Amino acid sequence: MSPDDLPLKALLLPFDDGVLPWPPQGRIVFLRARAGWPLQRHPLTALVAEQSLRPLADALQQAGVDVHPHLDDGQSAALVLVLPPRQRDEARALFARAVAMAGAGARVVVAAANDEGARSHERDLQALAGLDGSLSKFHCRVFWTPPLAGAHDAALAAQWRLADAPRPILDGRFSSRPGVFAWDRIDPASALLAAQLPASLAGRGADLGAGWGYLAAEVLARAPGVRALDLYEAEARALDLARSNLSAPTGTTLGFHWHDVTTGLPDDGYDFIVSNPPFHAHDRGDRPGLGQRFIEVAAQALRPGGRLLLVANRHLPYEATLARAFTGVQVLAQGGGFKVVEALKGGASQERAPRERAPKEWGSKQRAAREWGSKERAR
Repeated sequence: MSPDDLPLKALLLPFDDGVLPWPPQGRIVFLRARAGWPLQRHPLTALVAEQSLRPLADALQQAGVDVHPHLDDGQSAALVLVLPPRQRDEARALFARAVAMAGAGARVVVAAANDEGARSHERDLQALAGLDGSLSKFHCRVFWTPPLAGAHDAALAAQWRLADAPRPILDGRFSSRPGVFAWDRIDPASALLAAQLPASLAGRGADLGAGWGYLAAEVLARAPGVRALDLYEAEARALDLARSNLSAPTGTTLGFHWHDVTTGLPDDGYDFIVSNPPFHAHDRGDRPGLGQRFIEVAAQALRPGGRLLLVANRHLPYEATLARAFTGVQVLAQGGGFKVVEALKGGASQERAPRERAPKEWGSKQRAAREWGSKERAR
């Protein structure tokens, strides 16, 4: 557990203090689970965790927890633990699933940080299934239902689950759902990058941090020479949407990978990579190191002469990482606080690359990149 993960500590507090018993037998379900030492103080052999964010799922697996990106609601549990997300529709649907999973006499126990909607979550759980107790500590609230035996508002549960269901967005062009990044709109940074995608992109490509598939769809629409496109996304809920949102043109292969890009890619030799990398962790804290790592991984996965097309907030410190990893960097566009950067990977085969992969004017691009870097450092 990171020092900042106080909701996890609060969630286990009633069991640590003896206010609630840890079930001696039966299945224990943990929704939106996270690993940490408070969890290790309790028997984990009966624990089954659901976590759709790959880095957190990997940490649970390393801690010896049985973890899945999605659990079937059909099997009942003796206890259901929940760390709800901030997005209210997604959290309400999670509560509805939690009470559906709770077997006869089982409780649903929830914890959230005060500044992440703890009071709203508490009121929602009370409206759905009633409350039997609560505690406030670590700038968090933990609260729980009475022992359940099908005693909850079934109509409200059905309504909340429907509110989290995938639905058409953008005049039906795509499908999305609450809780994923920019779920009901085109993110302005991605839109800026999409407008700069050249029709000359060809061969094998990858989208790092693909979300629900907007950028990948734009690549396929604008670049007919693309023959394979791999989508890498850490959030399984978003990747499932991307699968439904994309259809491959004839002769093009699509790959969908539930993967933490910061660990490196399982494949390389890409002709191009596009990315709108994240710069927030699951706890919503700024993590510019995430984007820097995406750049390093992209450089490792590109073939010599391949190119990266990246969008980022203008203030993020990516210039030094780009300069180390690539031989040529230029800013293609700026607007709305964002910048689109094109970077070329050097190497022995660069001179043999097709024109669209290593244009002759690259020397002027390098000079422009150096001038841009100087200006940025001077700001």
